[in-house]
Parts: sequence; C-alpha cells; structure tokens
Amino acid sequence: MLMSSYFFENGLHGVNAHVDPLEVFVGLRWEKAGGKPANCPYSVWQVLNHMIFWQDFYLTFLKGKVPEHPEHDEDSWPDETAPLNETEWSDTLLLFSKGLKEAENQAKKELNELKDLRLERTRGEILATLMAHNSYHTGQIALIRQLIGEWPPHSW
Repeated sequence: MLMSSYFFENGLHGVNAHVDPLEVFVGLRWEKAGGKPANCPYSVWQVLNHMIFWQDFYLTFLKGKVPEHPEHDEDSWPDETAPLNETEWSDTLLLFSKGLKEAENQAKKELNELKDLRLERTRGEILATLMAHNSYHTGQIALIRQLIGEWPPHSW
C-alpha cells in the first residue's frame, strides 16, 4: 500500500475535511467542557480524554511497544464529566496536542514498517486508525458544542 507522510500530516489535522482536532476546542471555557446535553452520553471533557487514551494507545505501538488493551472499550471513557479547574483543562489540551505532534513526527518515518506484529499492521495503518478515530470524535465534539450553545467559537 502506497502512503505518503503528507497525507497523514494533513489528515491528522482534518485538512480539506473538517475542523482541526486542536481547533475544535478553541474558545471553549473549562467551565463549559463538562456540559452534557440531554440524551448525549458524553461531555466534551469525556470525549477529549477518550481521544487521548486511544491516541496514546496507538502511539505506544508506534514506539515499538505493545500497549495493554482495556478489558472493555468503555474502560477508555472517564467517569468524570468535567475538568476540576482551568489548569486541568489546559494541561489536558496540551497533552492531546503533544500526542498529535508525536503522531505527525511518526508520519515522517517509514510508513510501511511493521509496528503491530500481532495484527500485522504498519506504521501507516496505525496512523490511519488514529486519524479516523480523532476525526470521528472531532465531529462529535463540534456537535456537543453546538448542543450546549458553544459552537462555533466566538473568534470565528
């Protein structure tokens, strides 16, 4: 399978497809990040932490290690619906940003290198999974923000 780092570097940021996963949080105050609309299973805070969980999971493969898969997928969702304070919110956004930067750096390496021996997945295939997962949840966050009256960001 022929893949290019350009594809992943742009895809990780939703170029020509959707809002950048980093920008979906722009202008959202920490006090609003825990808002859960009626009939919505998660808050923005929970989705962000779920994204970080799986981003770290896939990055562990890309570092040549085997991550521990949760017994149940629901174990990758936090119980807490909101950050405790502004520091926790900003630190968590920074953690997500650092992981995304690490994924970009991985995209510059040999994409056909086998990184998941058990499932025989290459670096590129793992990055594609991460990209799709982040894209899905970026859209989910935009929708949750619409439902809590926090989308689009005031700066747009």
